[in-house]
Amino acid sequence: MTMSPLSGRDGWEVSRMTDGTGGAGEPEASDSLKAFGEVVKAFRKRAGLTQEEFAPQVRYSVPTVASIEQGRRFPPVDFVERAEAALDAFGALRGAARHLSRQPGLASWFRQWARFEAEAVSLYTYECRVVPGLLQTEGYARAVSFSVPPLPAEQEMNDRITARMARHELLATSRTPPTAFSFIVEQAVLERGTGGEEVTRELYDHLLGVVERHWNVEFQLMPLRQPVHAGLDGPMQLAETPDNQWFGYSEGQKNGRLITDRKEISVLHQRYAKMRSQALTPEDSVGLLRRMRGAL
Repeated sequence: MTMSPLSGRDGWEVSRMTDGTGGAGEPEASDSLKAFGEVVKAFRKRAGLTQEEFAPQVRYSVPTVASIEQGRRFPPVDFVERAEAALDAFGALRGAARHLSRQPGLASWFRQWARFEAEAVSLYTYECRVVPGLLQTEGYARAVSFSVPPLPAEQEMNDRITARMARHELLATSRTPPTAFSFIVEQAVLERGTGGEEVTRELYDHLLGVVERHWNVEFQLMPLRQPVHAGLDGPMQLAETPDNQWFGYSEGQKNGRLITDRKEISVLHQRYAKMRSQALTPEDSVGLLRRMRGAL
């Protein structure tokens, strides 16, 4: 079964930023997030805890706790589970989290995928258009958004950037268990120079830093010349849930498609496995990235 873009996808910020993170009129209000935040705050105060005392118990920073309580950030699955235990919330937080459906900066059609992404124990991404959102810098994200009409309003842009940068927390190795990430990105995407030389230099440094700091991230570049390429049908993502079910996701112009059919997912796995063998090794990819950085 597949789901249409109208079925509540958690788009990666807005369509024109790709990964569902931005498109005129896409982001929705945060009523349900604010309501969830108030429930967390009420249980926290009932437990006699300040935000500073509560944050270590859920293994998130005080600013993150504050953002969730204010309805400005979508609560990760592990936050909900830890808060439920720490606050003895009788299942109320877990139940309320299941009904969250609105997040500023996330396109409506991306939201369902974002929930799978937040819970994933394995996440595979192939991208031939832009650097994947989880690896973007703020400067690159802004450059991508400003490149594709129509131009966003300032608040819309800020919501997109906030949502995109918040998703970087998914890369953390402190998560239990840490997600295993695999990224395959076309070399041409990095050589495009989106945003100019300064933005590109910052992006290269950021990518090298991510690979060096996160042992759970595998990064591969697909070389410019690759006569046999299993990814010619376009970008794709695959996510494995904690109960070892797999889901797929593909994205186009202002829409996304969640893939649940096992035969279709099998095909995507075959293609992704082939691309891993066709792309440069992680070691060679880092070496090429360093040479590209040095050439700027």
